[in-house]
Amino acid sequence: MSTGAPSPRALLTALTVLATAAAATLTAAAPAGAARAAACTGYVGLTFDDGPSGNTTRLLDALRRNGLRATMFNQGQYAAANPSLVRAQVAAGMWVGNHSYTHPHLTRLSQAQIDSEISRTQQAIAGAGGGTPKLFRPPYGETNSTVRSVAARHGLTEIIWHVDSQDWNGASTDAIAQSAARLTNGQIILMHDWSANTLAAIPRIAQNLASRGLCPGTISPQTGRAVSPA
Repeated sequence: MSTGAPSPRALLTALTVLATAAAATLTAAAPAGAARAAACTGYVGLTFDDGPSGNTTRLLDALRRNGLRATMFNQGQYAAANPSLVRAQVAAGMWVGNHSYTHPHLTRLSQAQIDSEISRTQQAIAGAGGGTPKLFRPPYGETNSTVRSVAARHGLTEIIWHVDSQDWNGASTDAIAQSAARLTNGQIILMHDWSANTLAAIPRIAQNLASRGLCPGTISPQTGRAVSPA
């Protein structure tokens, strides 16, 4: 009389089918990942200043849809006011840097004022869930030995840029995409969180980088250049 239990042969056949299916799934998935890794012949640093803003959510969505990661140089005052957006940046796979608290001309300030701008931003970003930044971008790219020394005391590496998208100066979407097309391995581009034209340029930036084998990388605190996220 049958007990309804499968025979050993039937169990072996079922396990073989499952193992074959699993192997096929892994095999199918592997080439895509391998192809992406092989396609990265260099890395560039995409950076966005002045966030988080009312445009941050749309920017993060565009970056994710196009497979891009970036470093977000946040102002401390905005991070403190919008902690959920700082957390969203991190959740989207972005890196968060320090861009001062109120975006002043730091080279015109005293050492104590510079320290306040930098330290308050470190605290605001950490308090918002963005971690403790390792990278610092001075507003307007203005710096001197005092600014650099204060940043270094807070464990920060100063990061400027190699390519300026000019989005802050009203550059068109075409011009911004063309600026990104000038990037070479290790270089960094300046863009801004709030720029509608930059947001519109994201798909074209992604396409151009991919066509040249360049992938979005993290910025090394040791060298100040873009490197593999790994």
